Amino acid sequence: MRAMWCGFALGVILLQRQAALPGWGAWLGLILVAALAAGLAVWALGGATSLDAVLDAAEHSPGFGIARRWRIASGWAAVWLAASCVGFGYAAWRAELRLADGLPAAWQTRDLDVSGYISSLPSYGANGASFLFRVESWGGREASTAATRLPHLIQLSWVARETPLPPLVPGARWRLAVRLKRPHGNGNFGLRDAEAAWLARGVRATGYVSDPAHARRLPVDADGVGVRIERARAALRERIVAVLGDAPHRGIVIALATGAQDSVSDADWRLMRNTGTSHLVAISGLHLAFVAGLAGWIAGALWRRARWRGVEAPLVVPAQKVAVAGALLAAAVYAALAGFNVPVQRALWMLAVVALALFTGREVARSHVLGWALGLVLLRDPWAVTAAGFWLSFCAVAAILFAATGVPRLRRDAPQDLSPDEIDPMRDRDEPQPGARTGGARRFAVAAVPRGGWRRAAQRFASRAGDSARVQWAVTLALAPLTAYWFAQIPLIGPVANAFAIPWVSMLVTPMVIGSAALPAPLDALALRAAHTCLDWLAVVLGVLEGVPWAVLRLPQPGAWPLACAAVGVAWSLAPRGWPLRWLAPFTWLPLLVPAPTGAPPGAFRLTALDIGQGTSVLVETARHSLLFDAGPGPESTQAGERIVVPYLQAHGVTRLDALMISHDDSDHSGGAQAVLDSIGVGQFVAGILPAHALWASAREKGAQTVQCAAGQRWQWDGVDFEVLWPDPGPLAGKPNAHCCVLRVSTAARAGQEPVSALIAADIEAGVERTLVAREPAQLRAQVLVVPHHGSRTSSTEPFLDSVWPLVALFQVGYLNRFHHPHPGVYARYAARHIVLARSDADGAARIEARPGALAIERFRDTARRYWMDPPEQN
Repeated sequence: MRAMWCGFALGVILLQRQAALPGWGAWLGLILVAALAAGLAVWALGGATSLDAVLDAAEHSPGFGIARRWRIASGWAAVWLAASCVGFGYAAWRAELRLADGLPAAWQTRDLDVSGYISSLPSYGANGASFLFRVESWGGREASTAATRLPHLIQLSWVARETPLPPLVPGARWRLAVRLKRPHGNGNFGLRDAEAAWLARGVRATGYVSDPAHARRLPVDADGVGVRIERARAALRERIVAVLGDAPHRGIVIALATGAQDSVSDADWRLMRNTGTSHLVAISGLHLAFVAGLAGWIAGALWRRARWRGVEAPLVVPAQKVAVAGALLAAAVYAALAGFNVPVQRALWMLAVVALALFTGREVARSHVLGWALGLVLLRDPWAVTAAGFWLSFCAVAAILFAATGVPRLRRDAPQDLSPDEIDPMRDRDEPQPGARTGGARRFAVAAVPRGGWRRAAQRFASRAGDSARVQWAVTLALAPLTAYWFAQIPLIGPVANAFAIPWVSMLVTPMVIGSAALPAPLDALALRAAHTCLDWLAVVLGVLEGVPWAVLRLPQPGAWPLACAAVGVAWSLAPRGWPLRWLAPFTWLPLLVPAPTGAPPGAFRLTALDIGQGTSVLVETARHSLLFDAGPGPESTQAGERIVVPYLQAHGVTRLDALMISHDDSDHSGGAQAVLDSIGVGQFVAGILPAHALWASAREKGAQTVQCAAGQRWQWDGVDFEVLWPDPGPLAGKPNAHCCVLRVSTAARAGQEPVSALIAADIEAGVERTLVAREPAQLRAQVLVVPHHGSRTSSTEPFLDSVWPLVALFQVGYLNRFHHPHPGVYARYAARHIVLARSDADGAARIEARPGALAIERFRDTARRYWMDPPEQN
């Protein structure tokens, strides 16, 4: 079953990497390949029912020759292939069903009436709340004539404007006027895909309540198991908020109790990411195991003391089975409160498989338990493989199991009269006896343990401490490549931080948080305050560890080749003692830890126009320098500076900006600058903002040199020329758009090769364009143009375009933005000149590679397209 579930998972992973779902021809080919592979597996494996049986036959049968070995190997390869085809087909079938629900493109941005109920725990922010809404009926004539199945689940935001938010209770039925759009996320190279997360949750439209004043609460609330669970989560959160108020770590307590992480503060997230303890915020398998173990112990203890009509209860049903049943029930309840995230699902399924094996009197190996959990998680949610939690959870458990069983700890010279407690506590029932052989298990014998008092206690403590250290080392090593891929960093201080944080949270904080849910008032308040006090002390310790200079190793997001090499290094490093050439394992990490330079070659530059919604942020990179032009919206809007710009810089190895240029004071250009200054080192801060603006002082506090941008400023990096064309030197006057920074970047000139230039025009309008054209039209000539003012009708005049005469034009605009940028007439003006166009709302981020005499463009939704993305004509 291990091979089958692993092959099934491989097929699911392959489907989630596809740009389109399979057609009829692909389906027929898939079925044919699966049938042929299944037939080959049946023929090659013969009567062998498992890999263990094959290995036993190979060891004990003298006639088991090379031909038979090749036949067995081909049989197991066929099992993998058949299972992969099944997994691919299953995931494609589920995707077809989910994508069948869709909002008609013509309905986007219209006022629609929907009736239904709140189906999730609301997430509260500074300006309102967001929640999942289960649609029961669509109002209006259009709904009855819709050509497609309409979405059943939508995500809504309710913004508090003139009136405060009403009580948003899970299960409450409402009739709402909403404005919706098809699921659309920002598309940027190397960053998280929000559309995949929406698809996994079943969300097929997003939007907001357009007329809160006329929202009407319907009399009868929805009921059902899911709604009751969400109500319980909401009640528990309200209870915590009432007790802790605005306590700094209140969000962590809420996350441990309900699994909702929206209340965790940015400071707490930053502290835990940098110390490698973020997993403690999520309700994980560790927490679920604690709850299950405690419940199982209580259930077993009570059952051993129970009697029924004079008959002791254990004589009717063994206490061990009752304990396992109690543990499974408690784990299921806790998993429901946690929202069934992937780590919790994995732990719950593993516990369920073990419980089933116990009830049926069968023994099951640890690897089989993990394999079943892998398959059951993907059967429930084939899109789980697109989330970091899936990979981190399963790889961590695999490393733990390997570390717990893969190193021989016992010797052959053991006395035979030891009690079971004196034998290795990590040994499973399915592990072999001395000299036995089972599928890959290692030979061992029982070790002598000192019988004398304190020596035996010290030996046992040292043994368990060694086990813990070995497991922590294995997990840290196994997850390092994944954390580098998903988070662009490896917290080197993580093993030390976790050695303290894991037992602290597991043995103190989590029991008090869980206990508060069952305790009556005022004992629940005492437990919650005690848990928060423990978190205060934990934050102090983690803060000290975070201050260590080498605490975090930041790396660019690795590609497939460095990841593969690091994975080989992980398996090689964790291999048993005696494995050949283990000392070479660290060298396989070099492509990950010492990545090749990713900048443009000398004399060339790379320009990346990020997809940040409505706003501007452009990264310009030369061989050894980088400049960020604008930083997108900030906390007052979409927080693109923190959500997109900073993660993109970190994922691409930009740990320091030589220059941060903020063109002007509009929030969609300057709002994210503070997030960049807080997270990325900046050498020079250049801006077209008024002297009293707070960003000047903030930049100086961060150690950046501050300069007001002005026409005539020139510099050169790595053979690439930079020149500011606007505004004129002197005090800034007029509205912000009138004194935007305008930057021109040009490659080096080489014999026989013309230089390539890019013009970044910010939000200049027609008046500034006329001034620039009148001064020196040739100075505006550029092959790449970041379109002025997002393509508004007040810019991109005919004389300006004739002077620039671009080959490529980049529009940074939000999807269905309220300004209706780009203006249709302006867009047609560019198209009439046969300019290659890229717009962030349809194409995602655009990357330009410019070198003397050569120019190339790469669009995110072309190179990284997935089947759940709308085709360009529907964007």
